[in-house]
Formats: sequence, C-alpha cells, structure tokens
Amino acid sequence: MRGCGSRPWLAWSAGLLLASGLLLWALDLFYPLQLLGTDAPSQVVVDRQGRPLRTFPNARGVWRYPLHMEQISPLYIEALLGYEDRWFYWHPGINPFALLRAATQNLASGRIVSGGSTLTMQVARLLHPHPRSLSGKLSQILRALQLEWHFSKREILELYLQLAPFGGPLEGVQAASLSYLQKDASELTHAEAALLAVLPQAPSRLRPDRHAEPAEAARNKVLERLASQGIWSQAVVQQAKLERVYANSFRPPLLAPLLARRLRNRFPQQAVIRTTLDGELQAMIAELAKNYAQQQPPGVSVALLVVENRSAEVLAYVGSAGFLDDKRLGQVDMVRAIRSPGSTLKPFLYGMALDDGLIHSASLLSDAPRHRQAYRPANFHRGHEGPVNASRALQQSLNVPAVNLLEQLGPGSFANRLANAGLGLTIPGDGRPNPALILGGAGISLERLLQGYLAIANNGQTQPLHLLLGEPDTTRFLLSPGAAWIVRQILAETPRPDRLGGHRVRDETRLAWKTGTSYGFRDAWAVGVTPRYSLGVWLGRPDGTPVPGHYGALSAAPLLFRLANLQADGNEAWSSAPPSVAEVQICWPLGTLKQQQPEQHCHRNLTAWSLDGQIPPTPNQGLDSNPLKLWVSQDQGKRIASSCPGVEKQPLQLALWPPALEPWLPFRQTRLGQLPAADSRCPPASMIGAAGLQIISPNHQAELTQPGGDALPQIMLKSLGAQGKVSWYVNGEFLGRFPASQDIAYRFSQAGKNRILALDEQGNNDQVEVEILIGE
Repeated sequence: MRGCGSRPWLAWSAGLLLASGLLLWALDLFYPLQLLGTDAPSQVVVDRQGRPLRTFPNARGVWRYPLHMEQISPLYIEALLGYEDRWFYWHPGINPFALLRAATQNLASGRIVSGGSTLTMQVARLLHPHPRSLSGKLSQILRALQLEWHFSKREILELYLQLAPFGGPLEGVQAASLSYLQKDASELTHAEAALLAVLPQAPSRLRPDRHAEPAEAARNKVLERLASQGIWSQAVVQQAKLERVYANSFRPPLLAPLLARRLRNRFPQQAVIRTTLDGELQAMIAELAKNYAQQQPPGVSVALLVVENRSAEVLAYVGSAGFLDDKRLGQVDMVRAIRSPGSTLKPFLYGMALDDGLIHSASLLSDAPRHRQAYRPANFHRGHEGPVNASRALQQSLNVPAVNLLEQLGPGSFANRLANAGLGLTIPGDGRPNPALILGGAGISLERLLQGYLAIANNGQTQPLHLLLGEPDTTRFLLSPGAAWIVRQILAETPRPDRLGGHRVRDETRLAWKTGTSYGFRDAWAVGVTPRYSLGVWLGRPDGTPVPGHYGALSAAPLLFRLANLQADGNEAWSSAPPSVAEVQICWPLGTLKQQQPEQHCHRNLTAWSLDGQIPPTPNQGLDSNPLKLWVSQDQGKRIASSCPGVEKQPLQLALWPPALEPWLPFRQTRLGQLPAADSRCPPASMIGAAGLQIISPNHQAELTQPGGDALPQIMLKSLGAQGKVSWYVNGEFLGRFPASQDIAYRFSQAGKNRILALDEQGNNDQVEVEILIGE
C-alpha cells in the first residue's frame, strides 16, 4: 500500500518541477534579459597598446570602456572576488547562506543593512534596476538565475567589470582606473585594486577624488578581509595600507581629439577603434606643438605627423596646437586641410627628372631671369645664383631651375604621376597643371604630402598612411629606387644652420629634409625622413591669414629638428645605393663624363650620382649646338670662314655655357672670351656673340679714377640694338630691367676690375670690363 501511495506524490512532484520549468521558460521568453541595448558602452579610440586616446560618452552621458578580463590586473580580480563573492565560481547565481545571513541581520537591526547579493545578482540589478524591497529582491534573484542560465561565469564577471558604478558618470573598472588613478586597469597595485573593489558599494560616498579619508578606511577594510582569508599575505596588506589614497578628478582623455573625431565619424557604430598611434609619443608631441605655438604670433597653429616608414603607420597625429584653443582655431584639423605646399613638391620633380634621364645630381641648371617666358618667378631671396648643379638647386630650393625643369618634364606629366601614386593635387582655376605647380600653385594636405615622402624613404614606394592597426598595404611606385636614393642623399646633405628661429639646432639624426613656404607667408612647411621615420610639420593660421616674416626654414624647420631628435634612430643607417646608381666625374658646361671630353672643354669638374648609366648633357638653352664647331686659320689662329680659299685652316670646338648664365662667368669662359677674333682675310658670315646688342657706355677696358672724397665714380650705362627690355648686371649682381632706350646712372661699389653685362629679352648680350683706380 505504501508503494502505491508514493506514486501520486512522485507524479505531483514531477508535475511541479515541470510546471516550474515551464514557468521559468515562459518568464525567460516574455521577460528576456536586457543587456546593453540602447545604453551602449562609450565609444573609445585607443592607441596601439589599447590605451584610450579619447572617449565619447553614450546616450546617458556615461563613460564606459569595453574590455576583457585579460585587460584587468589579476590583483583586482582577487580583491573583488575575495571581498564581494568568494563562492562566485561555485554558486548558481545566488548564495542561500549569504541570503539567510543578510535576512537575519536585517531582522535583528530592524532595517536593511545587508543584501547578501552575489556578483551575479549585482549584475542583474545593474541590468534591471529595482527598488530595495522584498519584490525587488525576488526579481533580482530570478534575473540572476536567468543570467547564469544564459552566460558563463567569465561573461558575467566581464559584465560586472564594465557596468559597476564608480561615481559620477564613470562605469566599469577601466574608466575608474584611468580617471582616478591615471593608469590602465592592468597596472593596479594591491592598494589600488582593493580601493577599486570597494568603490561600487557606495560610489558617491567613497569617491576618492572627493572623500579620500572614507575611501581609505573602506580600502583598508578590504585589505584586512583579504588577509584574514589568506588571499594576500599580512606583509603585503601592511605594505598596501601605507599607500595614501589620492585620486585625480574625473577628466576624460583627450590625447588625439581630432583624429578620434575623424575616426568616430568614419566608424560611428564601432565601440573600440584601435589606432596605430603610440599614446606616450602622442602626448609628448602634442605638448611640443602646444608649447611651440605659444611662441608664435596670435592665431598661429601647428600640425605634426610622425609615420613609421616600413609600415606607413601613423605614430603621432597632432592636427592643431590645442584642441580647446579657440584663438588658434584648435578644432580645425590641419593634418587634412588642403593648403599650398610651397616648395615641398620639388624633391618629387627632381626624382622624376632623374628617372626620365633629364638630369643627374650635378647637372648644370640655370638660375637666371627668364626673359622670354610668360612665367617669370623669382627666388625667395630675390637674387639669382647663376650656374648651379641640380643638388644645390634642390637644397637651396631655387625657383627658376625648378620651373625650367618642370617645363622639360611637363606639368601634366608631373601632376598625373603624383595622382597615380595617390598624391592628387587640388589645382585652382580651370584645374590644368601649369609651371606654378612646383612653387606651390596647387593644394595638398600634410597627410598626403608625407605619404609622398615615404617614397623617398622606401626606395620609391609609397602608400596611404595607416591610422588603424591591421590595415592592408597598398603600395605604389612614385620613383624608382635609384631616383629615390639620389634625392634622399641630396636632401640629407642639406646643411643645417647653427641657429634657426632663435633655436639652436642639434644635428643628432640622419635627416633628409625640405622646407616650403606658400605665397604670402600663409603656410610654413618642413618635411623630412630618417632611416626609420617620416616627419611632417605645418605652421600657419588655419583661416589662411598671412603670417608676415614666417617661412619654412625660419618657423617650421626648428620644430622638425626637435621632432627628429625625439625620434632618434640609434644606430640605424640609411640603405646603401642600389645597383642602378653610380658615382661619376662630369664637366661643366657640357655636363657629360669628364673622360669623354677634351681637357679644354672642362671648365669645372664635379662629382655626380648617375642613374642607370645615363649622363644627360646640359640642354643647349639658346645655343644651336654645343660644343660649337668653327674654323680658325692655322697661321693666325683667328676665326675664318670654312670656304675661305688659299688659307690653311683647322677645326676648333668650344664648350659654351648657356647665354643666360654669362653674367656669372669669368670673362674667359664667356662666348666673347672664348671666341677667337675674326680673320680679316675671310671673316665668317655669322658673328657669334656679336648680336645687335652693344654696350656703348662705358667703354671696354676703360680706366676710371676715384674722384675726391671716399665716393667711387658714377657712370651712365647705355646700350644699342637691344630687343625688348635690357637687364643690367655688375659683377653678377642684378641691377634691374629697363627699356632699351633708357640710360641708367650707376655708382660703383668696389675698386679694381668690374664686369658689366647687358642682356636683352632675346638672349643677346654684351659685356665690358672697367677698372676703378684709387686716386692719391
């Protein structure tokens, strides 16, 4: 009978269990857990080590950083579990013994003094807030069981690590650690771990930045409990108690605000945006930019970039001198702004000219006034150097040689090759490339400009700068490896002045560098590459207002050198010259190999880097042929017509310089100085160098005596037969351009021999020598 009687009881029990299970299933179905939902974590932009650079609060204005247990110090996990829930990994979400103990304490005191909550129950309350009542506690228990049903212990613990309140708008241990302690939660000490473990118990009352003493007392209580449980030794606890509680006020990180804003706009739904930046370097360089800008005129901002060459990863990104500095328009990102690059595009031009066989590193270039061209730029210093080699023209950033070279290469070809490498220029007006491109007559951003300089560092290859970890490489060739190496060599040999902008320069790194200044002193640039890094500096007013007297070499270069010294490469060296590059000896004015020229044609010897065995000669630049071929009589050595009968003659070849360079040459190297006199018996039909232009005052080889007093004599400069305006030079110094009929009064500035040259718009010239004698 007993056996029969027990069967209804078993059936009733099974039914009860089934009904309970169905009830719990129905509750879970109709009352699902609300996890983060619309109350998402803060969006955080982190550096390459995972350290926050800038955070954006969620819809409630809460600061919360997503994280995993591996990102938290094990000391904090020990302190948290030891103080809050020793049996976390063993209970099913609730601890009956803890609940019973709490109920007993509450009944004895007549009020709620303990909740007996497990960590799972605390997570349940954070996800589903409830009043402190019996029904609220029951709801919390059910939600805790529901959590344990759906999630692993690890997942529940990670929810607590992210959601626990720490005072004010802070949620989660990472936000608390960064805000109060200024350190990552992976770096907590024993004392700090204990402090953060107790804060969620009373986040307002125990905030360490406002209530340090109560926070310290609560921390010590945690430490004592951990010692009593044997989790930490007594010695460790006693040492931890010696640390005074001190905390900074809550301040969200603002290390790369402009980059963070840019990436947030690009990835609005991504909780954690992992950048390539180095947080420590970013902080250092942002401070450098801020301090440097404060030494500049009002409204001047600064933008800086540091990029690793091999990976193209941006290590530091400073878009303004100060994000919160409204006077300097600190919220305008000048890393991305399109501005005139001044002369910073010139290295790409010289590299392309090397690749196209137009020049070698010591090619003879002309830095003289462009009389017959529509575009007539001047140099930054307003003077002219005359004959210069390609290396010096690039190092000194001379404008006329660059424009001449661009016209040879073709402005369209130059712009297209830049665009094919991802360096598209913004060209004003009709958008057609023109010779002004090379002097800043187009727009580009600091970001794209530095992308181009990667090619100089990386054997001619470039790619878009990487802002995010793990971005794929998309390399393109801008230059050949040989051209990139030669250009880098030239820029690395650019002398650094002892002092720039009032700052002493230290030459501590291998730096290939270039400066630039836009028209009207609106933008000052300095860009450089070291064996490991590419560095970019922009300085100016974001609104485009000129900054008179400030230019690349004066304002931006000192900051570039400081940046380079911060990024010292140690013993890392430049790569050696590729097989396509060879060192050769050449001669001016022809510009070809020395061993292939007669000695009399070598007016000046130079060492050059050649590419792929190409030794391009100096362009004729107004000469029909060079060397010039003529005939001279054997008996007198004078110039004679080739068809002259009855006179023995022999050929003669002369190496001539471009006519525009003659004002800077010694007389013996000019056309007139080299040409033999005409043979009266049979003069040649063409009188080379004796074109219509003629100086009629002063006379050639005239001697003038110093008058009384200290003043040197004054003369009138006069010419005949000029085509267009006449440019006058005295000892290579440009006096000005005047109408052909105008007489110019000139007072000599030095005694001894003076050379006077006149050059018209057709390239015809004449010159005389005058000697000033000192009177007694």
